[in-house]
Amino acid sequence: MAFCAKCGAQLAAGATFCSACGAAQTSSAGGAQAAPAAGTGLEENVAGLLCYAAWWITGLVFFITDKRPFVRFHAAQAMVTFGAICVLYVLLAIFASVTLAIGIGVIGTLISFALVPLIGLASLIAWILCMVKAYGGERFKLPFIGDIAENIAGK
Repeated sequence: MAFCAKCGAQLAAGATFCSACGAAQTSSAGGAQAAPAAGTGLEENVAGLLCYAAWWITGLVFFITDKRPFVRFHAAQAMVTFGAICVLYVLLAIFASVTLAIGIGVIGTLISFALVPLIGLASLIAWILCMVKAYGGERFKLPFIGDIAENIAGK
C-alpha cells in the first residue's frame, strides 16, 4: 500500500502525483512508494490502537504527528470521546461541591456517586471496543461522536 509523502493520503498503484494534494511522489528502491514522512513509522492499525491507549492524550499526540486519514480519525475520536468523559467527571465533581455548599449535598453526592460508576463502565467498554476495532483495521464510528471525529479529522 502506498501513501503520499506529504499528506499521507493513499496513492493509486504507480502514481507519480498525489490526487489529494498534488505533491510529486518519489519511488524507493524496488519501485514501491515510500511510507508517509508525516507518519509515526507504525502500522496504521497499531497507530490507531495506540490513539486510545491514554485516552485523549495519545489521541492528541497521534493527531498532531500522524497525517494518515485512518490514524487521524481514530485520534480525533479518542480526543472527542475521552475528552468529553473527562469534562463530564469534572462537571459531576462541581455539581456535588455546589450542592454540598448550598446545603443539599446529600442529593448531589448521591447523584454523582450513582453516575460515576455508570460513566466509568461505559467508558471502559468504549475504550476496549475502539481499541479492538482500530487494531482490526476497521474505521469504527461511535454513535454521534464518530461524525464529530470525522469532521475534525477531515474525512
